[in-house]
Amino acid sequence: MSTRLGRSLRTRLTLLASIAMLLVNVVVSIFVLYGIRNEVTDLRAHEVSGKALRVLLMVKRDQLPRRLTAPDLDGVQVVDPAGRVVAATQNLSGRPRLTTAIPHREQANNEAVLCDLPAFPGHCKIAVALTAYEPEGEWVIYAFGPGVPWYVRTEVLLFEICVTALLVALTWWGVSRVVARTLAPVSSITRRLGEISAGGGGMRVPVPVNDDEIKALAETANQTLERLETALEQQKIAMERQRRFAGDASHDLRSPITAMRAQIEDSLLHPDDTDWRDTGEKMLASLERLQAIVTDLLTLTKLDAGAPTHHEPLDLGDLVAAETCRPRGKNVVTTLQPDVIVTGDRLQLARLLTNLLDNAERHAETQVIVTVRRQDTQAVMEVLDDGAGIAPEERETVFQRFTRLDASRNRDAGGTGLGLPIAREIATAHHGTLTIEDSDTGARFVLRVPAEPAPEAPPAAP
Repeated sequence: MSTRLGRSLRTRLTLLASIAMLLVNVVVSIFVLYGIRNEVTDLRAHEVSGKALRVLLMVKRDQLPRRLTAPDLDGVQVVDPAGRVVAATQNLSGRPRLTTAIPHREQANNEAVLCDLPAFPGHCKIAVALTAYEPEGEWVIYAFGPGVPWYVRTEVLLFEICVTALLVALTWWGVSRVVARTLAPVSSITRRLGEISAGGGGMRVPVPVNDDEIKALAETANQTLERLETALEQQKIAMERQRRFAGDASHDLRSPITAMRAQIEDSLLHPDDTDWRDTGEKMLASLERLQAIVTDLLTLTKLDAGAPTHHEPLDLGDLVAAETCRPRGKNVVTTLQPDVIVTGDRLQLARLLTNLLDNAERHAETQVIVTVRRQDTQAVMEVLDDGAGIAPEERETVFQRFTRLDASRNRDAGGTGLGLPIAREIATAHHGTLTIEDSDTGARFVLRVPAEPAPEAPPAAP
């Protein structure tokens, strides 16, 4: 894993956690310092009050000198009822009353932290005011002691800094290890994906044991890779089919072109001995075969592309009756059940039936039997010929494009090899199936498509 800040998720998460811990510790330290400072301030205020009591007793006993001594205090002032400073320590001697902020009205004793007093510029002092009640009025004794700095003491500040540094370091170490262990499966997945991209081994990533989001990610990745692998296999199969299809198409297209070229070249070599009418008829036959192949290829292309079709309800029996009424080379016998309604494209279903009839006619001995019936919720159409039939192992082969069995190649030179694939594509487009099923004689093609509900019978006359 990269250790650079811009790329390493581990470093970024660890840094964010450490910063969060630092901020929390700073806030907590501020509150702790504020509480400790208040406590120390209260303690010092009590100490100053206790030391000022000695002066209060002097006032009570009428033993107050003009010059006071208070080595443990920063200064003392005594104010008589008239507001005059009548006694003070040496450093405050000759100064007027330093403050009137305390004592508060109706309170005998007060304490406060006062900053920038005239006698102590740039400093904060703890000021305590004690009131002595005498017959002539209220005397106020002011005592000043050193204030408490915001950090209380250097030792307290250093202690909090050390604790904060230790907690931040522990947070960095702990989060780094936790994130590293958490992301270890991700690194394995990334490494495995790199190997897969390079073409190494099966398309699967390791799934961690822990039941968490990363396991779900690995399982989802494996599902995606499985679908991708299946798609690649299908693509390979499709490409192979396309290759075979292109080869077969070029072969079947080349055959009539080659035949026409040979006929023209032979006729040009011997123009006086050539029966041009016969040559034209032969070329026309080759052109008709070429046109049939191109038409079938265009039809398959449209079916593969899912070209829009016009679906409508139609009677399958009526469709078969209309298509089989045309004269054919073999006798066509029909057995049609009425009211077998399907929803589909009339032209495509007619093309399907025509392809099956053409195929049956090419291979039948004497007749072709066409049957239409309803079977549960399906419409069934069967086309049966009395020819040689198709072996079970070759029943799916005939539906491959440009596939003609050896027997049919020897017997039939007019087929394009696309009629049956087109018929199956049409059946699939109508949500149905076209298969070859067992029969006593010949080949039995069976079409099954969803049928519309049978019409209700009219009520009986009374």
